[in-house]
Amino acid sequence: MRIPRAGLRGCWPYLLPVALFLSSILWLGRGLDLSFFHTHDDNPSGLPLAHVDLGYARYTGNVLPNGVKQFLGLRYAAPPIGNRRWRAPEKPYYEPRPQLATRFGWICYPSSAGFPFAGHSEDCLFANVWAPDGANSSSKLPVWVFIQGGGYSSLANWNWNGSNIVARQKNVIFVNFNYRVGLFGFLASRKIRRDGHLNTGLLDQRRALEWVKEHIAQFGGDPDHVVIHGVSAGAGSVAMQLLAYGGRTDGLFVGAIADATFFPPQPRLDDAEILFERVVQEVGCDNDDDDDQLACLRSRDTETLQNANLELPFPGRPERPIFYWSPCVDDEFLTDYPYLMFEKGDFARVPVMFGTSTDEGSVFAPDASSSDDFVEFMKNQFHYLDSNETEEMLRHYPLKAPLPQHNAWFPSASQAYGEAIFICPSNTVMDALVGTGSGRTSQRALAPAWSYRFNVIDNDVADAGLGVPHVFDAAAIMGPGMIPTPSSYFTYNAPVVPLLSGYYHSFVRSLDPNPHRAKGAPEWPAWSSGETRLVIETGGKTRFEPIGDNQRDRCEFWEGLAEITEQGRSGSLGAWSKKQK
Repeated sequence: MRIPRAGLRGCWPYLLPVALFLSSILWLGRGLDLSFFHTHDDNPSGLPLAHVDLGYARYTGNVLPNGVKQFLGLRYAAPPIGNRRWRAPEKPYYEPRPQLATRFGWICYPSSAGFPFAGHSEDCLFANVWAPDGANSSSKLPVWVFIQGGGYSSLANWNWNGSNIVARQKNVIFVNFNYRVGLFGFLASRKIRRDGHLNTGLLDQRRALEWVKEHIAQFGGDPDHVVIHGVSAGAGSVAMQLLAYGGRTDGLFVGAIADATFFPPQPRLDDAEILFERVVQEVGCDNDDDDDQLACLRSRDTETLQNANLELPFPGRPERPIFYWSPCVDDEFLTDYPYLMFEKGDFARVPVMFGTSTDEGSVFAPDASSSDDFVEFMKNQFHYLDSNETEEMLRHYPLKAPLPQHNAWFPSASQAYGEAIFICPSNTVMDALVGTGSGRTSQRALAPAWSYRFNVIDNDVADAGLGVPHVFDAAAIMGPGMIPTPSSYFTYNAPVVPLLSGYYHSFVRSLDPNPHRAKGAPEWPAWSSGETRLVIETGGKTRFEPIGDNQRDRCEFWEGLAEITEQGRSGSLGAWSKKQK
């Protein structure tokens, strides 16, 4: 039986998940005018022009009315097409002619979207830069690099405009970029490892950071002061960059912010082969010898591959999971399961700031009317769960108080999914980062870390039964109006905006949320053995709290299932957590 979703399953890759603002985050060209993409060399805006010479290309952008220089659609890598599919990105080619940078570049193809898809192309590795108008190569401003989310299956935040962030402070450079997703970014097989690279979406991110290191000074940025920030799968990507090559920064960043850290199942290569085989069959390459199948895939046109860029049920399951594509352990970029790398201390030592919303799972959970509905949903996400584990899950997530406009078991499903995929991974990673979770990391030199829980209620969203949903803090961080924004951010929740954005700006500038925080904002203590996190409440009120025993117990349950959920190895984290109590 098909279980009704809470309302956003089909839209999630294209929406900021706030139920009553469905029209506010639509992207990907569905009913949207995509005339702003590169189509012809002109300056339709009529705005003043700005110029930058990057050596391989000369770009002309705009100066916006708010005094911010905007450069859109800058190539940071060569087109990853043809024989460059499933290989590490290459540097961009030399462009002899001046290039206009007044329109966004093409977006990377998402999964399950079909072909053609307006505004999308395989040729999609573009970056965007916003800088103060007066910034030059001697300014050395801190650099804020944003990694967008979308569940590794789509790019959900490609059009988030960084000009307001720059205009508010005039002392930061803001960068965002596209990276490969779906099968183009995360198809995995030993065949690819033999003649190509795994996790090319993560390698695109790394290449974008290298591009920033090489060129950001030309925009006025300090290449030695780059802070990476991501939301959802972008936050998961921040975690992956902390782990890259056993914990190397390679001088590419000095701090990291992760908002709603996304840890889906990340399969072993053996388990990922089934996804590769499905694609090979779908595009008609299954008749080739094993060694020729990858060459066959690379020879197929974009339409054929995109029509095979699907999200299907995991083996033995009747319905597809919410998220199908994800990074895998490739023994190079990721040398082990991410959980275990954090536990062992194989991560970059840089200051970090992690945040989650109270109800991370509410926009993903099914509108379950029975415990069976709840269990089936979770087994569709984690297909190795058996009856013993689901019985224990029901003990940790029994029937809860009802929520508006939802069936009886929706609250339990929402809490379980949100904690398994977002909240518990964030807590576990934070413990590892500061050395409170594992004796094996406590002897190493660790960096400071801060944690927050966003608990700001919007009455309309609460009335829809969604609580404080996934990435609901985004509009406060980016600035109201820069991305579609709930109306309460302009009224009773307006004080939240300077509060949270002030902490973010301070962290980007000084690697500490406190020195440049908003006037009247409390000093935010670092996460330590007391596990104290900041709670941001409705109307901009604040308080501090430890992680409660009940949530800790539930997180230990998920940590103990780390191998079954394909987030780690069996028992290692759960047993370790219990030793800390």
